[in-house]
Amino acid sequence: MKSTKQGPTVVPANGGASFDFGGLGVQWKIDGAETGKRFSIVHHPIAPRALAAPLHFHHREDEYSYVIEGKLGALLGDEVVTAGPGTWVHKPRHQWHTFWNAGETPCHIIEVISPAGFEDYFREIAEAWGDTEALTRANEKYELEMDLGSVPDLCRRFGLTFPEL
Repeated sequence: MKSTKQGPTVVPANGGASFDFGGLGVQWKIDGAETGKRFSIVHHPIAPRALAAPLHFHHREDEYSYVIEGKLGALLGDEVVTAGPGTWVHKPRHQWHTFWNAGETPCHIIEVISPAGFEDYFREIAEAWGDTEALTRANEKYELEMDLGSVPDLCRRFGLTFPEL
């Protein structure tokens, strides 16, 4: 297998480009180009009581969330889970899911995405933030189904907020 990079990669705590989607932040840490496209890593700071995303379904990626700080809530299929610091939450492809900050203080998670590539979805959405047509195109490109209509019910059910798109 051909290595795409030689030597160690060191990413400082605040290193990497970032964007705030109005409750969900993304800070790019390790891109797929650095891992032979096997995985990528992003850091998600999530504001208190903020819904990170509408209910959605990945066709290509698994996501593994490690809680650094705060309380992560997640709906995985029909199961609701709450995870604190030091806990991993696996969000497998082919399962409807969403996640949020279930606490009153900031929540920080590290997200491992496998295989890599989906980290670029966040870049495309950041570049076109607020453009719902661009969101639809990106969802198609990354084979992501998203139920935008799920947001009001999720916010009511779990006492959350979500930014206007």
